[in-house]
Amino acid sequence: MAKVKKTPRPKAETPKGFRDYFGAQVTERTEMLTRIAGVYHRYGFDALESSAVETVEALGKFLPDVDRPNEGVFAWQEADEGDKGDWLALRYDLTAPLARVYAQHRNDLPTPFRRYAMGPVWRNEKPGPGRFRQFYQCDADTVGTASVAADAEICAMLADCLEEVGIPRGDYIVRVNNRKVLNGVLEAMGVSDAGQQADVLRTIDKFDKVGEAGVRELLGKGRLDASGAYIDGVGLDAAQAEPVIAFLTSKGATVAETLANLRAAIGDSPVGADGVSELEQIADLLAAGGYGPDRIEIDPSVVRGLGYYTGPVFEAELTFEILDEKGRKRQFGAVAGGGRYDDLVARFTGQQVPAVGVSIGVDRLLAALREKGRIGTQDQGPVVVTVMDRDRMADYQAMVAELRAAGIRAEVYLGNPKNFGNQLKYADKRNSPAAVIEGGEEKARGVVQVKDLILGKIIAENATLEEWKERPSQAEIPRDQLVPHIQKLLKGQG
Repeated sequence: MAKVKKTPRPKAETPKGFRDYFGAQVTERTEMLTRIAGVYHRYGFDALESSAVETVEALGKFLPDVDRPNEGVFAWQEADEGDKGDWLALRYDLTAPLARVYAQHRNDLPTPFRRYAMGPVWRNEKPGPGRFRQFYQCDADTVGTASVAADAEICAMLADCLEEVGIPRGDYIVRVNNRKVLNGVLEAMGVSDAGQQADVLRTIDKFDKVGEAGVRELLGKGRLDASGAYIDGVGLDAAQAEPVIAFLTSKGATVAETLANLRAAIGDSPVGADGVSELEQIADLLAAGGYGPDRIEIDPSVVRGLGYYTGPVFEAELTFEILDEKGRKRQFGAVAGGGRYDDLVARFTGQQVPAVGVSIGVDRLLAALREKGRIGTQDQGPVVVTVMDRDRMADYQAMVAELRAAGIRAEVYLGNPKNFGNQLKYADKRNSPAAVIEGGEEKARGVVQVKDLILGKIIAENATLEEWKERPSQAEIPRDQLVPHIQKLLKGQG
């Protein structure tokens, strides 16, 4: 008889491009999202939790750098009674689902509709350092108004969110531009071919990397990149390229100077003039609200996803320096962005619905806060009530019940209580602030022992024998004083 082949054990490993989050990481993220939600709510936005799964058709072709709607997303085809059903996919952002929700429920929603949403999104892309297939986004959008006051409000709210979570003023800047201005530049250049326009947009997007001279070369015949490879240019002559250069270098010392330079760059373009006028209105509204150029500035170099947006665009950049993996100084970079997208809902309704929104990159913002030392401390564990006598488990459960009723995190040790040292090792591994000990002798005298585990670590690492005697890390207290003693101990630990 043939030997039955054993089923191989599954590998205990995270799928490529995904990761696990443990206690402190989850707590940090939850606290940050709560702070951001508080700002959104204060601005009058309501929470919306939409489905994580959408039809591929509803998601649409809005994922960057893909040609097919189900490319770049995790998608599957649903079986429908033996026939092929709809293609479904995990959402790749929180904006495409909003368009579907608004189109579906628009008759029951106020106009404008102001919502915020937080949650994971999924992208079926090649993972890399710091690039994962599942990550969190934190969005706020206003749907149903074309007023630039909505754009200005989103920018102000973004600045407030950064300060609320611990990014001080001076360590960030919200930069604002307008797609209409760039459309005006394209008109001034005389570039009407859609393919050539796309090439110009891609070249503009490289301004931060290659600078003015590099952009000139790429708009013309081309250039050699850092590896020595030749990159073909767009093929424009010097006169055609000049409006792009004027646009990219138009940032002045003041808002008025920047706007004047932009008006010169767009020439006689009506759409460009509309864009500059909108930027001027946004700057005026922000100034009236106390948001000066130290927090929010007009910056024509912002070119994030301009093919997606129809008007103002903005980006929050952290300006403090960090060290990269090679020890070189560099700025932290962008942690949020957004803009006006007036065509998204029209995919469902056939009618243009103006909308503007922002998305905060949760993981990048958390990384920034760790760099600033605002978070990253080990999460405090529970007070551990040790077990000295298995037959008195009810006594120990009564202790944790009292502690929990007072709002103190606590648990009874549920492992094998035979080795008391292992119980204390467990408490240390849990980063517990204290351990409670009650043996038969303590029970008879109506007392408990409370071991200050944090102080014990400090003394063990830094203190002399004399200091140990002066500052005992273990105290005997009356059983009925357990809760106030633990409260005082926790307060002393800070």
